[in-house]
Amino acid sequence: MKTLLFLLGYAKRYRVPLAITIVSMIFLVGLQLVAPWIIRTMIATVTNPESEGVSTALVGRLALLALAVYGARAVLQFLRSYTSHVAGWRVVSDARQDIYEHLQKLSLRFYEDKQTGQLMSRMVNDSNLFETLIAHAVPDILVNVLTLVGVSAVLASLNWRLLLISLVPIPLIVLGMRGFAKYVRPAFRERQQELGELNATLNDNLSGIREIKAFVQEDAEAARIGDHITRFLHSNLKALRMMAVFHPAIEFSASLGTIILIYFGGQLVAGQALPIEDLVAFFLYLEMFYQPVRVLAGAWEQIQEALAGAERVAELMNEQPDVQEQPDAIDLPGRVRGAISFNDVSFRYSRGEMVLSHINLDIPANSVVALVGPTGVGKTTLSSLIPRFYDVVEGSITLDGHDIRDLTFKSLRKQISIVLQDVFLFHGTARENILFGRPGATDEEVIEAAKVANAHQFISQLPDGYDTIIGERGVKLSGGQKQRLAIARAVLKDAPVLILDEATSSVDTETEILIQQALERLMLGRTTTRTVTSVIIAHRLSTIRSADMIVVLEGNGVAEMGTHEELMALDGLYRHLNEVQMQMEPTWEIARTRRQQTAVCQ
Repeated sequence: MKTLLFLLGYAKRYRVPLAITIVSMIFLVGLQLVAPWIIRTMIATVTNPESEGVSTALVGRLALLALAVYGARAVLQFLRSYTSHVAGWRVVSDARQDIYEHLQKLSLRFYEDKQTGQLMSRMVNDSNLFETLIAHAVPDILVNVLTLVGVSAVLASLNWRLLLISLVPIPLIVLGMRGFAKYVRPAFRERQQELGELNATLNDNLSGIREIKAFVQEDAEAARIGDHITRFLHSNLKALRMMAVFHPAIEFSASLGTIILIYFGGQLVAGQALPIEDLVAFFLYLEMFYQPVRVLAGAWEQIQEALAGAERVAELMNEQPDVQEQPDAIDLPGRVRGAISFNDVSFRYSRGEMVLSHINLDIPANSVVALVGPTGVGKTTLSSLIPRFYDVVEGSITLDGHDIRDLTFKSLRKQISIVLQDVFLFHGTARENILFGRPGATDEEVIEAAKVANAHQFISQLPDGYDTIIGERGVKLSGGQKQRLAIARAVLKDAPVLILDEATSSVDTETEILIQQALERLMLGRTTTRTVTSVIIAHRLSTIRSADMIVVLEGNGVAEMGTHEELMALDGLYRHLNEVQMQMEPTWEIARTRRQQTAVCQ
């Protein structure tokens, strides 16, 4: 019932097209009841010896009446079909929009164990079934219930005893439908689940097609996709097998009424207790009587499919974000200075151990702070707490003295630019990806941002310059080019807080220099009146020696804090990490030289 109410909540937005649909169906049912009565009247007229003089003229008028009836029925069928589809597809459109907006509200924790393909399946495939319910199943049920009531009234006027006898199969049909609903909806839900799994795996494989080819896993992945296809096939056939049993059972039950009418109606006509024209009309109306029962059986299947999809959608819509905006959240008044404070902050993922414990850290405005430490100590996690991608378990984080939990998401995140090691670029042009930082910026501002990011030169050399399609995730660009495009995006946003998550760790030395120059310009601010507070997560410690403060994380807390010179003098973890990297640098240089020599020889 909750699932049905969930769907009807969308349907009530389109009362006008649904009202037109209902009115059309009511008149349509009335016209359908007239046609058999015309035939009965015609038979009664031509078989009555006393009507020889008027039979020809009456038959002509009956034919004209039938023409008008069937013409009006065609118009009403158009109205019923079109307006119901208008309502149905608008419901689907609204549902998909609401699902996407809800997905945007969910925190990153929700996506950690979810596959993109599964979520896409719920948004597209499952919501698609709503149209079937609104435009087909519900109108079919309504029109056929009205037909049952109307036909029953006409049959009762012809011969109520025959009507009662003809109703014998109805309880069997009702019991069959109730039993069917108990088993078929879980079967259809299982089918939708398997379809979602197939979509999810297919999405992963198409996104990772390079890795599949590089590791020669085509056969293995083809087998894995084939396994999902087979499982969907079996789940689909299981649901269809139930339908294949159900429909013939309904047809057989309905045919029992015809058999009963043949026996008892034939006896009544033979005994002259029932006129022949009434028996003919009774047969015509009885077909109309059982046709709705058959249609209702099909509509029942559609309802079960739609409700199975709606259950999955409702389940998704009931997910609540871990990070929620306060009802009385405030907007930041303009551009902040960028002073950030971590006050006794602790954090864990789900129910695991504390990743960060009792972190106290003050980041002054217009300063450069670097976070360093071994892999897995929580550097990225610490930076992700600033834009509230996750919420602290204990303590608080303030921006210019404002607890970030008291701020609206939009006003908080407008103050922050992020450049990640794993750059995500959208399928589109270079210009569109830079404009993502600030839609509506002028071409001059886009070009200026690209120059600051050392990206203008390579963009200008692309086939169509700034209007070159860079492919999904920027597949047509090198790693360094993607990184500089991401920096240009951050430059154009021009936010007072900048987070750099190992932005130069996976590029060659020459590209690293270009990126480092771009980052230095970005950290200095685009104009002398702008200040930027920078939080850098560093892999190569040589890139952050000039930082105002270096924070060394170890375990789940802060081990050391100070400038490069101060930390080197401490002879602690930071000095050890520096010495290890310095020892590795000759090895890296030797490996780079060998690669270059090999390339020349080839």
